[in-house]
Amino acid sequence: MQAPGIRTKRARVPGMSGTVANSGTTADRQPVWLFDLDNTLHDTSHKIFGEINIGMTAAVMDSLGVDEATANILRTKYWKRYGATMIGMVRHHGISADEFLHKSHSFDVRPLIRAERGLAAKLNRLPGRKVLVTNAPLHYARAVLKHLRILRCFDSLWGVEQMRIHGHYRPKPSVALMRHILAHEGIDPRRAILVEDTLDNLRGARCAGMRTVHVFHPGTPFAHGKSGRPDFVDLRVNSVGHLLLQKRPVRGS
Repeated sequence: MQAPGIRTKRARVPGMSGTVANSGTTADRQPVWLFDLDNTLHDTSHKIFGEINIGMTAAVMDSLGVDEATANILRTKYWKRYGATMIGMVRHHGISADEFLHKSHSFDVRPLIRAERGLAAKLNRLPGRKVLVTNAPLHYARAVLKHLRILRCFDSLWGVEQMRIHGHYRPKPSVALMRHILAHEGIDPRRAILVEDTLDNLRGARCAGMRTVHVFHPGTPFAHGKSGRPDFVDLRVNSVGHLLLQKRPVRGS
């Protein structure tokens, strides 16, 4: 049996109509929002990505007893190949996933976070359930959400630890992962909307039958310098607040 997303004690969200999606009058007609975390709900490129890179390199050095240069090569190689350095460490070196994730994300996130103001109120204005889906470890995601005071906005959390299918890690952009999450959450793909900064992950969501919102930040690692909107992106915004300002609904698939 695969591990489902972690449930949270979510704050009550008022059922209100919105301009971003057709909310309907009952829960089964409302959209379900799947949110990425880094560079979607907060500005990770401001300071946190640098800390993550340092922590990952240090964790590889400590786990394998290699020098910094070798650790940097392995960190980058495994991240590009598997979508998470941890997966390469587990597959090729037998390193404990939980131990590696705690070593690599042991820093205090509080002084490093930058995000838009009033985020909890903005999320609560979006009709429908919210689910967090991040390739980051769960303890890090919880720390960020708690500091932003938005943990209770989410019904459940999917960190990289929960992204296992048939015993193998399948992080975003895996189409199988998106279908796995939708099945565990009991979500009709036609009601699901992934809000995410990484285009490859949005493409995977579209292949799983979901609608997509691209949070675009020029200059961030996954922006690719693109100025247009790919066919698999239904809407492009710059922030959660911008999402609320859209006058047209996220187009149907």
